[in-house]
Formats: sequence, C-alpha cells, structure tokens
Amino acid sequence: MPHLARLLHLADSALPTGSFAYSYGLESSITFGLLRTETEFRSYLYSFLQQAVGFELPFVTSAATVSAADLGPLLLEYDAQLLTPPLHQASLTQGKNWLKLLANFYPEADLGDLGNELNQQALPAHFVPLFGLTLGRVGFAATDIQATYLHLALRDQLSAAIRLGFIGPMAGHQLQHDFYGVFENLLAAADIRPYSEAARCTVLLDVAQMLHDDIYSRLFQN
Repeated sequence: MPHLARLLHLADSALPTGSFAYSYGLESSITFGLLRTETEFRSYLYSFLQQAVGFELPFVTSAATVSAADLGPLLLEYDAQLLTPPLHQASLTQGKNWLKLLANFYPEADLGDLGNELNQQALPAHFVPLFGLTLGRVGFAATDIQATYLHLALRDQLSAAIRLGFIGPMAGHQLQHDFYGVFENLLAAADIRPYSEAARCTVLLDVAQMLHDDIYSRLFQN
C-alpha cells in the first residue's frame, strides 16, 4: 500500500496539472451576481460537493477498478456528459497533464503505455476518470481516492474564491476546515453508484459555467 505521504504529494496544489487555472463557473457566478454573500457561497459549496459525490465520484470509483475492455465505454460516457465546451477542453488538458505526471512518478504502473493506447483508440483522456484509474493502478484504496478527489475539488474552489477577492485567506481556510466535515458526511451517507448511474444535480452550476466566456475580463479559465 503506498504511503500516505505519497498521496499528500499528489494532492499538492504545486503539481503542474493546471487545476489552479480553472474556476469551474465560480468566477462567472460571482461576476453575474449569482453569489453575493458568504452564506450564498456556503450553499454553493455544498451544492458543488453534492454534485461531485453524485456525478464525479461514480466515475472516479469505477475507473479505479475498471477492466481494459470496459475503459473505453467509461471514458466515452464521461465525455458525453460534459456539455460545456470550455469545461470539456479544460478536462482533457488537465487529464493529459495528470497522466503524464503519474507516468513519470510511477513508471512501474505502465501509465505511459496507457496514454499511447488512448491516443491510438481516439479515446478522451478526461481528468476525473483518469484520476481514479491512475491512482487505482498505483495501489491506493478506493476510499482514499474518493476523499482525495473531494479535497482537491473543495480546495480549488476556495483557492479561486480567495484569488478573486471574494473571501479572505483566513475565511477561506476556515471554510475548508468546516467543509471537510460536510464532505465526510456526504461520503458516509452516499451510496457510490457505478458510473452508469452517475447524475448531475445542479443545473445552475452548468449555467454559470456556460456564462464564463461572456465575462469581459477573466482571471480564470472555466
């Protein structure tokens, strides 16, 4: 079993995977007045984590144990459910960076060959399924992979809010501490379904992501 320190390293915001560059609709939500107060931001974060548990985690978890024969359908299903073009492209870029990074860190897992196979089969290398797939192949437990994914999702949203000046650093880190309890409760109560039953539950987040390109001056990509 890989050591906890290795997982902490992979959760480091300094890793060059590109997640710091994307706000996933948060910037447009603030710009167009969908989020105005800390109370509304808390509700936004809760909805964001709910969707992560209901939509992303089934793909993360399924990919961690997927067979070679079932990998193609899983990747194509995830690709079909990303309806916002900028988010779709960001996911492919981040997935490519993540796979390259893990292939360098863990050559024994043959992840470099995986990248070549995906290219040959013209399969979309999206970040979310590749996150679960690569960490599963390296040997991390499914529960650790799930918790790490939610940590990354929460951290990146709060980091974006701080960089946008919506909240201060102290308030942001207090929210991150508070919301660890929220996503732990969500995980404990969730029945993590197979990816074929994944569902998006927050339409307003998708709308905010589609509005992102209409911002006159942007700090983040989508």
